[in-house]
Amino acid sequence: MSYNLLKGKRGIIFGALDENSIAWKTAERAHEEGAEFVLTNAPVALRMGTINTLAEKTNSEVIPADATKVEDLENLIEKSQEILGGKLDFVLHSIGMSINVRKGKHYTDQNYDWTHKGLDVSAMSFHKLMQTLYKKDAMNEWGSIVALTYMAAQRVFPDYNDMADNKAYLESVARSFGYFFGKDKKVRVNTISQSPTPTSAGQGVKGFTGFMNYAERMSPLGNATALECADYTLTLFSDLTKKVTLQNLFHDGGFSNMGVSQEIMEEMEE
Repeated sequence: MSYNLLKGKRGIIFGALDENSIAWKTAERAHEEGAEFVLTNAPVALRMGTINTLAEKTNSEVIPADATKVEDLENLIEKSQEILGGKLDFVLHSIGMSINVRKGKHYTDQNYDWTHKGLDVSAMSFHKLMQTLYKKDAMNEWGSIVALTYMAAQRVFPDYNDMADNKAYLESVARSFGYFFGKDKKVRVNTISQSPTPTSAGQGVKGFTGFMNYAERMSPLGNATALECADYTLTLFSDLTKKVTLQNLFHDGGFSNMGVSQEIMEEMEE
């Protein structure tokens, strides 16, 4: 069902790789709700994914951009405004990568060159993106910037590795830059801490199935899906949340406030 929640709004969506990704679902739903937007991802990711199918489905253009390179972001933002016909109302940062995780390096035995690269892609890119948007005055007043995170930023999930550190940095950037974006430009900045979700990135984490099953048993409402996260993201893009900013918003079926569930207790007593 469509509510025309984003009718007349323009934006950029980072990170749509395939139909399992949250960014992909967000793009589909944003299109259904009347938004116009540009899709973007790193050139290597564009070769791996099927983003052109999504672009055709949502009447969108694709602009390749390495989010770790300021010159790519400048080009992306300038071209997006030309294509869309004005300033932006929303931006989704849905980017995350750890070479240490991908290569199976333990947290206590990191390759620091890989650590630095993962931090740049997953978190520092969010600062670079917002700094570029800020300097170019590319956001409309009451616009909304959202990044996706995971609660390993606050609590220990051993196999999440250095991605936990990346997400903690990401959330801090959202608060710190969000202050200036709000004060100077009346732009909102928030992060969504999503349930473990079987995206391409998520499934690359060791023990991911265990993450998912445990969270499902702990959460009174169960895990939130990628589509449900897309719906929640749209509410933050809309005018219904104009005074919500600097928040890390848990979208996890209640997991983040649980100590233990009856189901887990019963399993432990067997």
